[in-house]
Amino acid sequence: MSTPGPAAHTQWHDAMGHALTEAQRALREHHTPNKESDVPIGAVVVDSQGRIIGRGHNQREETHDPTAHAELQAIRQAASVIGDWRLAGCTLVVTLEPCAMCAGAILLARIPRIVIGAWDPKAGATGSVWDIVRDPRMNHFTEVIADVRTTECAQLLTDFFTSRR
Repeated sequence: MSTPGPAAHTQWHDAMGHALTEAQRALREHHTPNKESDVPIGAVVVDSQGRIIGRGHNQREETHDPTAHAELQAIRQAASVIGDWRLAGCTLVVTLEPCAMCAGAILLARIPRIVIGAWDPKAGATGSVWDIVRDPRMNHFTEVIADVRTTECAQLLTDFFTSRR
């Protein structure tokens, strides 16, 4: 796992706020009494100038698509905005540590940095359970900055799963 200094937390505080807003959208946008809410995970892609060029939140329940994770939604939008599948110079900011599928997509998109709110001790693939993005056998390396607004990110998930029990 990676432990950033205070400067990293400050630098990414606002971007994580946008990711948290996206996570809230998973709860609000498509919830009806007869329909499940998606797990509230949000992500944004920030370009080298600090502009948000991609946004996403989980939409698996809404779209019936197992790949509709927040990270993939944000990566797809960012690639469309810049007109290239290579997101070199961009940063992915996400409320929960990415899974193996999303970690693979991060590498394939050549994203050099990810910022994580909360760790995923069950399925995380960027430093907790696995560390796909920093595996020396891979052809690309991604920096991991963790624990940015951790309490808020974790609480959103805790509240969601508590309400379902």
